[in-house]
Parts: sequence; structure tokens; C-alpha cells
Amino acid sequence: MPLSILLPMVVLGIAGIAVLLHVLGLSRRAILADESAASRAWLREFSGHRPTRVILCQNRLAALVKTEQGYGVVWPMGADTTARYLTQAHITTDAKGLRINLPDFTAPRIGLSLDPDEAARWLETLKEPA
Repeated sequence: MPLSILLPMVVLGIAGIAVLLHVLGLSRRAILADESAASRAWLREFSGHRPTRVILCQNRLAALVKTEQGYGVVWPMGADTTARYLTQAHITTDAKGLRINLPDFTAPRIGLSLDPDEAARWLETLKEPA
């Protein structure tokens, strides 16, 4: 097949798939409906580490999770969620909320949108022993 036909076919095929996913609603960012949804998201990543406490942020885009092993965070990554422990994390505040730098190449930086009071409460909670 000539390249002049193949290239437009591939481009239009990829664009069509992207439009179809968007129309079907599969391109929306995941929202954590409540604390139990955040717990289920945590357990998908760490099935043996049951949460003892979950603090859901106001915009429902992140949750601070406490387990017997330590603190962690759940947040959306596209239409799904992911979770990481905050072990050896460097956490700072910025204009949008919290910035978390992890020693993890799969999620080296996490930006959480929290209002200033909420960010301060999360930082205070993280100072408590796990």
C-alpha cells in the first residue's frame, strides 16, 4: 500500500478512536466518590494493607490514606486511580496545594490541588505517627 494512502488511514484511525473514547465518556478524569471508593482504590494497589483512616480532599481528586505500614495517597491518573506510600517523600506546599516528590521512578512527582487550609491539615496529619 502506498504511503500516501497508509499515513492518512493511520492518522484518521487514531483520531477516530480518540473521538470515540471521548464521546463514550472514557476520557474523563476519575473522581473519588467517597472514602470507601478511596479505600477500594488503595486496596487495588496494596491489597494486603487495609486503610485504617481515609481523608478525602474537598474536590474528590485525592485521598490521604493511613495504614499500619504508614501514610499513602490515592489520586487519579486519567480515568483510573493510582496509589503510593509516602515513605521518604519530600512534601512541600505550593500555590495549588501540595507537591509530593517520591523516590519512585513510576510516580516521581505528584501535584495535589488542595486549598491552603486543607493542605495544612494534611501536613499536620502526616506528622502524626502511623
